[in-house]
Amino acid sequence: MQTLLTQGDLLDEQGRLAQAGYAYSLVKKYDRTKIKASKLRIKEWDYYAVTDGEIFLCFTIADIGYISMASVNLVDTHARSCKTSVAVGLLPLGKTGFPSTYERGDVSLRIGGKKLSFVNDGIYRRLYCEFPKFRGGKTLVADITLSEPQKDNMVIATPFKEKDTAFYYNAKLNCLTASGYFELGGARRDFTPDKSLAVLDWGRGVWTYENTWYWGSLSCYVDGVKFGFNLGYGFGDTSAASENMLFYDGKAHKLDRVEFVIPSRPDGGSDFEGEWKIKDNEGRLDLVFRPDFDRKDGMSLGFLCTKQHQVFGGFYGDAVLDDGTKITLNGQRGFAEKVYNKW
Repeated sequence: MQTLLTQGDLLDEQGRLAQAGYAYSLVKKYDRTKIKASKLRIKEWDYYAVTDGEIFLCFTIADIGYISMASVNLVDTHARSCKTSVAVGLLPLGKTGFPSTYERGDVSLRIGGKKLSFVNDGIYRRLYCEFPKFRGGKTLVADITLSEPQKDNMVIATPFKEKDTAFYYNAKLNCLTASGYFELGGARRDFTPDKSLAVLDWGRGVWTYENTWYWGSLSCYVDGVKFGFNLGYGFGDTSAASENMLFYDGKAHKLDRVEFVIPSRPDGGSDFEGEWKIKDNEGRLDLVFRPDFDRKDGMSLGFLCTKQHQVFGGFYGDAVLDDGTKITLNGQRGFAEKVYNKW
């Protein structure tokens, strides 16, 4: 049984989640001033991934208390290549100024000559960046507009068993129509709305120190109709609800539990570039994920550690909507990831 969130405040007077569960919009009101935790533990971010089915251009603005971050990733699934550039600021402690809702509001960062901004007037979202020396000494400039949001989105409020004032309030907006361009050293690529889509990962919360999560995302066209999914697990206490949803022509179709079966290497580690299998517990999801590129990253500084595998590739197989309609995927490009953090 999964709990559907009702209208109201996200947190009670003690800083605990008032209700755990899922929704199709931001029915719970996020108020940073009600958090009962150190500013060093509060984490807020907006992440956008824009794709035309071959290129992924990903933008992040984050404030995780002790650092702020603006990052851009350019992934070419055909060439199997990736370039990442990151700018980091120290001790923002919430001063980055994230809006309390994904429905409208702006956020921007300028660090060391690198600029990234997200402007949202409630109708259009403009993603703009200028990153000097992005690749080969050349500047990356991007100017992309997102529109036509779906009526239904994935929203989840998740507690943590280890600490009652820790929580994760997250939304995924799949299948946003994208138009615009990016330019790198005079070479330009356009995103056209007939084939370009984006997803927003909107997150606010207080996490526990050590966590692992799995996340898969797809926004694409199937026979001319927008289709996407958000799949994930492993992060926090999801006994009240999972974050798994299919999206078809703007409508959400709720799934229960999913599992990513990542192949193993001979040494016992995970072979992230091997063929994954993704299934659910109700027989509605039977997918194979064939990687093109593993955008792996890691850092270990004693008490801080991160190991990230964001893998881009093609999804093959079937997904079943609430009414029994079967959607067949034949290599539409998205990503799936496993991330471990101590921070």
